[in-house]
Amino acid sequence: MLYAILAYHVEDVVVSWTADEDTAVMANLHELHEKLTADGRMGPAARLGGTKGAFTLRGPGAGVIIDGPFAETKEQLLGFYVVDCATREDAIATARDLRRVNPTAVYEIRPVQLFLPGSPMAATHALTDHVRPASS
Repeated sequence: MLYAILAYHVEDVVVSWTADEDTAVMANLHELHEKLTADGRMGPAARLGGTKGAFTLRGPGAGVIIDGPFAETKEQLLGFYVVDCATREDAIATARDLRRVNPTAVYEIRPVQLFLPGSPMAATHALTDHVRPASS
């Protein structure tokens, strides 16, 4: 089963890190990424740009574009992972591994119900063999 692990953090804390502190966190995360990749469990992952560059589409019809993510949280969504885990407990263990190397982050774990091609993960290919996206 594929799980999205969403990484939340207080953005002001992350941007206050020195280059050395940021490099150390990223190096530790890269080690974990390599392990998950070697296990065939790592899908797409991204470190998102700052929330100052974010915008939101909301409202009926064509909607309205407004600046910012406007999440009602202290933390902001700063990155995500898609991982292939056999069980919910395995997904939780993976999030705990991420937290071990980046302990000030908060991780939200969600099952992925539909994952379209774009990643070499076996689960992606198995899913797309059975589910075809609607043509637009």
